[in-house]
Amino acid sequence: MVEFLKEMLIVLGRIITILPLLLFITIFMGKRAIGQLPIFDFLIIVTLGAVVGADIADPSIKHLPTAVAIIGLGVLQRVVANWKISNRKIGRFITFEPTVIIQDGKLLNKNLKSIRYSIDNILQMLREKNVFDMNEVETAIIESNGSLSVLKKPQKNTVTLEDMNIVKTTSTISYPVIVEGTIYSEILNEFSLNEAWINQQLSDQGIHNIKDVFFASINNSHALHITLKDERGLTIPPIKH
Repeated sequence: MVEFLKEMLIVLGRIITILPLLLFITIFMGKRAIGQLPIFDFLIIVTLGAVVGADIADPSIKHLPTAVAIIGLGVLQRVVANWKISNRKIGRFITFEPTVIIQDGKLLNKNLKSIRYSIDNILQMLREKNVFDMNEVETAIIESNGSLSVLKKPQKNTVTLEDMNIVKTTSTISYPVIVEGTIYSEILNEFSLNEAWINQQLSDQGIHNIKDVFFASINNSHALHITLKDERGLTIPPIKH
């Protein structure tokens, strides 16, 4: 019992001494490392967590080397961050390149698969950007830290309706009706439509095999917006760091 209480006191003492040091090192690393978490910073944060967690949980681990490791990781992060600023080649080597995943309202199948994002991931991220209809998007980019940047089409940019004396009675929202060649029948039923209708719509646009459709959405006006698995003729901007 005495040995157990001794170990608990050691753990509490380590928490009291390590957390202020960890707070100082985190502030030293800068808010960029907290808010954006590029890949190298992410690895630093994970390593810091592992070092601190092991030190706190296991009283047999020597305390001073843990403190030295924390300081060393913080200094390493600052050094690498400065290298990235002064040398773009280093920055590009240790971070991901931005990836265009939507162009002119069309999902780019190959780019999505290269970064292993699903359609559901992108739809959620668009909604978080207040975009509920993919057709409004001119360009969407997955940044190096995994966040989504969206450029709307010029005609879809936000306008102050009060200034234009317009009362908008409906919102623009679309619903996925075909995902990777599979029809979502429940969505069609909500619009009192059927598969025969959607097959006719595809045929009218020269699409005769539903498996060629990567993604299709429908809005309240029954307008169908389609992305093929192999979209051609799109001009993709050369977005770099």
